[in-house]
Amino acid sequence: MELLLKNRGAVLLLMLNIFLVFTGIGLVIPIMPTYMDELHLNGSIMGLLVAAFSLTQLIFSPLAGRLSDSLGRKKMIVAGMVIFTVSELLFGVVSSPVLLFASRMLGGIGAALIMPSIMAYIADVTTTEERAKGMGFINAAITTGFIIGPGIGGYIAEFGIRAPFYAAAAVGAVAAVVTLFILPESKPVEPPVKAEAAPAQKQSFMAQMLSSFREPYFISLIIVFVMSFGLANYETVFGLFVDHKFGFTPKDIAFIITFGSISGAVVQVTIFGWILNRFGERTVISVCLAMAGLFVLLTLFVHQYWMIVVVTFIVFLSIDILRPAIGTQMSKMANEHQGYVAGLNSAYTSLGNITGPIVAGVLFDRNLNFPYVSAALILFLCFALSLRAGRRGSEPGIS
Repeated sequence: MELLLKNRGAVLLLMLNIFLVFTGIGLVIPIMPTYMDELHLNGSIMGLLVAAFSLTQLIFSPLAGRLSDSLGRKKMIVAGMVIFTVSELLFGVVSSPVLLFASRMLGGIGAALIMPSIMAYIADVTTTEERAKGMGFINAAITTGFIIGPGIGGYIAEFGIRAPFYAAAAVGAVAAVVTLFILPESKPVEPPVKAEAAPAQKQSFMAQMLSSFREPYFISLIIVFVMSFGLANYETVFGLFVDHKFGFTPKDIAFIITFGSISGAVVQVTIFGWILNRFGERTVISVCLAMAGLFVLLTLFVHQYWMIVVVTFIVFLSIDILRPAIGTQMSKMANEHQGYVAGLNSAYTSLGNITGPIVAGVLFDRNLNFPYVSAALILFLCFALSLRAGRRGSEPGIS
């Protein structure tokens, strides 16, 4: 615990950076309908705008992870914050759909540079026992950014429809400058010395993705994808689902999502480290997958408001515990390639975030229950996969 306390200033700054990025992502949610009207865009274009961010994050995350290992965490974090600032400013200034796409794609690149570098930084400055707590802090900042981003965007928009993006750009610029001058580098920049590390470091993005199935942490990457797919699938149609089935108001929906997300964030910064140290990554991951699948399925059978609140709370809580548990597990297997593995983690997350909403939308058009049935089935299959992996024996560094 002493090492984490010693680096608490750095951890707080990293939490601020990742919080700003994910708050910036959420800012666009309440603004999109007005943008559609002002710029005469259809729903398909707006959907592609959302996907563009995750797509570029997916493509650039493995490269960013490698650069983080070779050039240092701090440089990548500062570069990512600068790109994030430019993307937010551009989105606020332009009116052309092409430039809006450019803005969202730049934002994805910025997130790709920031996320794996921050995860790797946490791994650098924590011991094995402290790592779960450090990962919990970072994921809590991500979750909180997602929670309050839309609310902040809606409030600032009272001063002008583009004001939220100008505000995000200004705060991002300040954070980049503060990070540049205050954040210490966590890892000395050294040329690679191990011959066996060279092939992975020279792989292209597609080669990394195709060869990742041979890595000892591949099952963890599959769980990352399934988790992101399931959560994106669940959240994408949640509002439509409860509106069609129960007639819930936007206020009802906002309360349910916010309550579940905040509760998960509280767990991450309080008892998550104890949970992981007490039960181990494998057990926690398997239980969370089973609980998430079960309660996604139960969403189809509950009818009262308070029951919807409870079911949704457990789904969010399971995912919020699952996410840092997987990150901790993979960081223990990464050895000297923390940035590289964190980059793959981010890439598989983005892949789930791209495919989840697309599949959910298609299935919802056919039957409003289908998205949750498919998400539950995939989570249960992944649960079975995690149990099978657990029976193979103990890999080095895995609890």
